[in-house]
Amino acid sequence: MAWTYILRCGDGSYYVGSARNLEHRMTQHYTGLGSAYTRGRMPVTLVWAQEFADIGDAYAFEKKIQGWSRAKREALIAGEFDRLPALSKKRSWEREQRD
Repeated sequence: MAWTYILRCGDGSYYVGSARNLEHRMTQHYTGLGSAYTRGRMPVTLVWAQEFADIGDAYAFEKKIQGWSRAKREALIAGEFDRLPALSKKRSWEREQRD
């Protein structure tokens, strides 16, 4: 099994990652050994995690979430799945307006 997860960092930012062993990875993050990004933004709190059948699926979803807006990530964390499509459409519309 594998996991995609979101951490809330001490500065309020979010870190998205994936791991085969979530408990081990969280221990690394909590002790400052997880990543350079989280090490400089301690403390970190696990705010969302989803289990996947294999690491490839978890990694693919990690990359997908990394491209999401803060609002969309917060909707996922809150379990407000019905808001996700609208947040995607809004972002697409905003990009079209800039172009």
